Amino acid sequence: MLLAVISGGQPSAARAAWRVSQFENVLGTSLELKFAVASDNDAARAEAAALAEIERLNRVLSGYDRESEFNRWLNTSGQPVRVSQELFDVLNLFEQWRVRTNGALDPAAQVVSQLWKRAAAEQRTPNASELQAATDTIRQRHYQLDAVAQTATRLDNAPLILNSFAKSYIVNRAADAAMRAARLDGLVVNIGGDLVVRGAMAESIRIADPKADAENDEPLARLLVRDRAVATSGNYRRGVEINGRWYSHIVDPRTAIPVDHVISATVVAPQAVDAGALATALCVLTPEESLRLAASLPDVECLLITKNGERLESKGWRALEAPIASRAKMAAAPVAATTQAWDQSMELVVNFELARIDDQRYRRPYVAVWVEDKDKFSVRTIALWYQKPRWLPDMKAWSRADRMRSMAEGSDITSSVSSATRPPGKYSVKWDGKDNQGKPVKPGKYTVFIEVSREHGTYQLIRQEVEFNSAPKQINLPANAEVASASLDYRKKAK
Repeated sequence: MLLAVISGGQPSAARAAWRVSQFENVLGTSLELKFAVASDNDAARAEAAALAEIERLNRVLSGYDRESEFNRWLNTSGQPVRVSQELFDVLNLFEQWRVRTNGALDPAAQVVSQLWKRAAAEQRTPNASELQAATDTIRQRHYQLDAVAQTATRLDNAPLILNSFAKSYIVNRAADAAMRAARLDGLVVNIGGDLVVRGAMAESIRIADPKADAENDEPLARLLVRDRAVATSGNYRRGVEINGRWYSHIVDPRTAIPVDHVISATVVAPQAVDAGALATALCVLTPEESLRLAASLPDVECLLITKNGERLESKGWRALEAPIASRAKMAAAPVAATTQAWDQSMELVVNFELARIDDQRYRRPYVAVWVEDKDKFSVRTIALWYQKPRWLPDMKAWSRADRMRSMAEGSDITSSVSSATRPPGKYSVKWDGKDNQGKPVKPGKYTVFIEVSREHGTYQLIRQEVEFNSAPKQINLPANAEVASASLDYRKKAK
């Protein structure tokens, strides 16, 4: 179970029915499967069915696998080709949403993405003629569908990509496959921050703050969702930098310009494909257009965060929200300013990248990140990620003391997270200089630990002593078989 711990945590008894597994490098991102089920055998059947469906549909829809059905079809020209139902569905959905959003979604947006990547490699922005050529290409009709014959005819040679729909479509079909394979009370399938919740169980979902840079930062909102899909798009994880300026990977196909007026858009909808399409479209349309579009669709709610920090919600959004338990409430009483307490203007960011295993059925390893004082006394568990509690003793250093385990109680650590698509294996967690009771520690020397244990892999432990005072510092940590890179960044908190 992925437990992004604020002060450490074990799943509460109320969530004991969830059986959770996590994987890296699935569709180029991370995958989390949660099943509310009576037995491990049923969970295993549901998991196998979901993974098999993800793999099957990736072979159909992938824009990166040269042998996918989609890429084979892209190599045809001017002739009707009978395609699978799944490819036909996604091409048809893209056409429907292209019309519904007045061109804010278009499979030929790949033309713009490629143009900006080429320009970024030369450290320049595209010129006016390049932008015009791109928009001219996008305005062309790219394919023709015949529903009776189930054929698709390629009409031009524009590069196309199905990302706005493919991931959400696969999330939905993976959930269907799992529900057929076992008797489940509920499930959550979360691929890179786009997720679907099914069954009788409600799921707590944290919406990532686009301005946050750590797994355990406070969310924008917390939702309680049942039988719905949630998707988030934003410009804060992927893009290009040109002459010191960041340009989003989300582009307006109508202008060939990256967009940044909306930095995060979250959509709750009955179907995953609709949530995924809308989340991208609402980053392109104006906020006014976005709210009108959401209001025109049944059972659709949205949350937008604009570039200037304005928060815009659809009328029914607040009804989905649950209260956020703030870490600021952890402290028993305000702490008086003193030279004997951690400088509250500072924070520690622990960055690490898990080693990439090119097998999408390879489970994410168990990870613990924690801090000890100079007397080797455990101060704070920052993160604890695991899947089956019985294997926690494999975290030899973290689990060596009862106090370490007791620090993993009482936090909300089992909720799912909706965010812009993350790269696989790259994570950051923060320590605010407080102990498990929410009280600032004293400045001085502490040791930061990163412990990783992988099933059928190796066991690794990184430890680094750090002097925490008023001076910022950055420390690169040695890589190993399970951690491709790691660093500590003791810095001023962002305002």
